[in-house]
Amino acid sequence: MFFILRALKLGRFFGRNALSEKFETDEPTRSLSGLILKNNVKAHFHNFPPEVTNSSKMECLQNVGDPSALIRATIGILITTIASKGELTNWPELLPSLCQLLDSSDYNTCEGAFGALQKICEDSADFLDSEVLNRPLNVLIPKFLNYFKHHSPKIRSHAIVVSTNLSSVKPKLLCFISTPSWSHNICHWRVSKMMHVRIGATKQKGLITRALSKDDNISKIYLTQQNLFALASDEDSEVRKNVCRALVMLLEVRVDRLLPHMQNIIEYILLRTQDPDESVALEACEFWLTLAEQQICREVLGAHLERLIPVLVHGMKYSEIDIILLKGDIEEDDMIPDNVQDIKPRFHKSKSHTQQHSIEEDGEDSDSDYGLDDDDALSDWNLRKCSAAALDVLANVFHDDLMPVLLPILKETLESTEWEVKESGILVLGAIAEGCGSQLCITAFCSEQMCKCHGPHLPRLIPFLISCLSEKKALVRSITCWTLSRYSHWIVNQPHEEYLKPLMTELLQRILDSNKRVQEAACSAFATLEEEACTELVPYLDTILKTLVFAFGKYQHKNLLILYDAIGTLADSVGHYLNQQNYIELLMPPLIEKWNTLKDEDKDLFPLLECLSSVATALQSGFLPYSKPVYERCVLLTEKTLEQINRASVDPEVEQPDKDFMIVALDLLSGLAEGLEGHIEVFVANSNIMSLLFQCMQDKMPEVRQSSFALLGDLTKACFQHVKPHINDFIPILGQNLNPEFISVCNNATWAIGEVSIQMKGDMTPYIGLVLTQLVEIINRPNTPKTLLENTAITIGRLGLVCPDMVAPMLPQFIRQWCTSLRNIRDNEEKDSAFRGVCAMIAANPLGVVQDFIFFCDAVASWQNPKPDLKEMFFKILHGFKTQVGEENWNQFSNQFPLPLRERLAASYSL
Repeated sequence: MFFILRALKLGRFFGRNALSEKFETDEPTRSLSGLILKNNVKAHFHNFPPEVTNSSKMECLQNVGDPSALIRATIGILITTIASKGELTNWPELLPSLCQLLDSSDYNTCEGAFGALQKICEDSADFLDSEVLNRPLNVLIPKFLNYFKHHSPKIRSHAIVVSTNLSSVKPKLLCFISTPSWSHNICHWRVSKMMHVRIGATKQKGLITRALSKDDNISKIYLTQQNLFALASDEDSEVRKNVCRALVMLLEVRVDRLLPHMQNIIEYILLRTQDPDESVALEACEFWLTLAEQQICREVLGAHLERLIPVLVHGMKYSEIDIILLKGDIEEDDMIPDNVQDIKPRFHKSKSHTQQHSIEEDGEDSDSDYGLDDDDALSDWNLRKCSAAALDVLANVFHDDLMPVLLPILKETLESTEWEVKESGILVLGAIAEGCGSQLCITAFCSEQMCKCHGPHLPRLIPFLISCLSEKKALVRSITCWTLSRYSHWIVNQPHEEYLKPLMTELLQRILDSNKRVQEAACSAFATLEEEACTELVPYLDTILKTLVFAFGKYQHKNLLILYDAIGTLADSVGHYLNQQNYIELLMPPLIEKWNTLKDEDKDLFPLLECLSSVATALQSGFLPYSKPVYERCVLLTEKTLEQINRASVDPEVEQPDKDFMIVALDLLSGLAEGLEGHIEVFVANSNIMSLLFQCMQDKMPEVRQSSFALLGDLTKACFQHVKPHINDFIPILGQNLNPEFISVCNNATWAIGEVSIQMKGDMTPYIGLVLTQLVEIINRPNTPKTLLENTAITIGRLGLVCPDMVAPMLPQFIRQWCTSLRNIRDNEEKDSAFRGVCAMIAANPLGVVQDFIFFCDAVASWQNPKPDLKEMFFKILHGFKTQVGEENWNQFSNQFPLPLRERLAASYSL
């Protein structure tokens, strides 16, 4: 209790000394004492003596109106901490007291009370609509509405935020919105699907649904929005900002209540998007992102596009302050060393086993940064980025309907002699690439009297953009790199001499640009192009490698890390085609030089290890001359990290190590095993990697287990003789990690089980019971990610291949989902073994597939070129079924098939 008593002694919490008005503690010390007390409340509140608890509560309420804003904020934090730890039911006088303090004529008291109430909304949301407390919402909302017209802008802002929170019964999320970082985080989720934000929102769903089902809460929303309308023209920018935030929140929660007023709201938000205060304009611009997610978007916004789109395009132009912060007047800076403090930390993404698909699909994790710069000066979410994001999502809503509005704007911006305007036009082209890029018309790029074509214009657009890569201004060159990357899918599928080759030539020149920002944009764009082109780049590998290797000697620290990514992506894309001696002699010396230079504790190892993992996998045996020191260092990194973890677990004074070093080492070992295959056996035999792997598989950190299971699977394929002695220890751990709450961990554990089963064959029998039931539950679990479904289906098939009699009885429980999960997988060895397994299970339990036989037929037809013996298995099962049911029943049954399926089965299996 020493710290609590010390906090109490420091001026009776944070206030003046009770015995002497002359004595005052300085603000930082008073605030620190409050924070010390807050930490003790969080850790030990339930052990507080009653007198300490009561004294703490009393002092907080007495000092909530402290003259110091810092102290008022500290008291607000302490109040909500006490309330959340002890629950509002144990402090019944808190809300009435704070409401009473709102009526104080003293500004500090009123503002302090509002600040405390806003924090309570954030931390004690569930209690505010509680019957136990007589539903405080019924009192609080009408109370707060009275302050919408307060003479103080700060109080008006508080009233807007708290009232909207309470009326929508979404306090945690809205208070999150009220923080300066909300705009960046929530909208970056819309762009990048950042799941931590999505999960945070989902937690409130039940509360929102319950609350909004009550008429009185709907009425409160209505009352709040009416008061918001009254503040629409407020002179204070902070108030206007909070009005916009509140409207966005209400749009997300109850769009139906705003619908009768939607035209007026759109007019208001349109005006505020042009607000002279950029922070207000940014909050208003969020409205368009939210509206685009609503089903009513086309209906209510269509008539306003002619005025909205120019506003968004104008918002995408660099402001003067942006250009100053980006040092846009400096064209050549590649010789200026980077400031290490300006380089953002990089985080490793653990290896996850995935399948390739026979049908092209939109990436679920696609990311777009709207040509945004990584400079800290502009790394926060701003009006330019938000405007580009809004145009992107609106293009995906309106598609072709957006083009008549956009085309004149594009013509004007792209032909402008002002580089800032032209740059914004190129950004527009990138923003609309996904939604309506393929519909771009020639009128945007040629005079009206010459234009007689109204078809897609990408054949002229791409050469135009490629020419912009040579623009004088570095910021124009960098945004052009990004925009072209957005069209890389189209480019790769056109004649290479016309599009891919010219683009690749120019991008490689930009990779060696004299401006670091252009270098970065070009490297990122080239990595995107590599992913799209894959082996189409093989004819150009010599030129590509020479350019990338030359960049090693040219790049400063920051871009060197991005260069690693471009090289790793190239290796992933072209695979074994990189395994030629002349390519190896070009690529490996600079990589190994960096490898030897970096110390074990240097975090620059992360991107280098990731790069080497991809290179090792691609080079296969070509990496063998470099593999021994790489292997040994990875084992050493893993061993050192585990030793530090063990020391920290027994000695609190020892700091926990950064486990990313171990994770990237495991992933590189996995890459070595995949690339070297049997050649890695001698290294495994002479190391303690299996015992280290056993420890890593049990680590508390999911990412460590994820990488461990990936390595186990690859070692199983490469040198099972060293894995087999440990199977009794490994399989129970794998079974314990078949938990889809940790998707990537579960995915890799599932895949590793499949690889082990292929090697174990019939010896897998004792372990089937440890894993099969869980795998069947996973494959039938709703909303299971596609990758996990695919790997689960393959592993079930493999278990059925080696132990058909044990797995076949469960066939009816999984066969439909099994077939639908694998129908789009490309032909490969894993798919082959899985289908052989399901054929073996059907032979053992033919009745198990009868009810879902159409799905099996569809899965069989998904094969492009099965091996002859596998095709014979399919033939026997299909014709056996037809024989069993008879010609007439088969005809009735097959007439249900879609025409392409009937044609495919007839052509391949004579059905």
